Amino acid sequence: MDAREFIQVGMSVERTLVVPAERTVGHFVPGMPMVYATPMMILEMEMASGDAIRGHLPPGWVTVGTEVDVRHLAAALVGATVRTISKVIAVERRVIRFEVAAFEGERKLGEGRHARGLINVAKFNARLGAK
Repeated sequence: MDAREFIQVGMSVERTLVVPAERTVGHFVPGMPMVYATPMMILEMEMASGDAIRGHLPPGWVTVGTEVDVRHLAAALVGATVRTISKVIAVERRVIRFEVAAFEGERKLGEGRHARGLINVAKFNARLGAK
């Protein structure tokens, strides 16, 4: 399967999240500030990237995260509205590369790149079941 047949550079999506207490570093690490946690920001970036292309994948195929290179630039408090944007910047045979960013209003909270690998779910599950 060659992703270049159905995924195009420029495909993009935007997700919005109101930061709940459960997505703060203080929720996971007692004594830390109740601000949007870096892993949770990366999760939104990964989810946005999957959303940007999901509707274009053939039946039985999905993408999984394979690379993350992200900088967390600023804090956001519980209740902040965070907008996460992902855009396809390169398509290889089985790898789709994205530019990702997160904002609170116009203030950039994070930025970076993410890659997702194209997999056939049945073959992937069969291979895992053989172990």
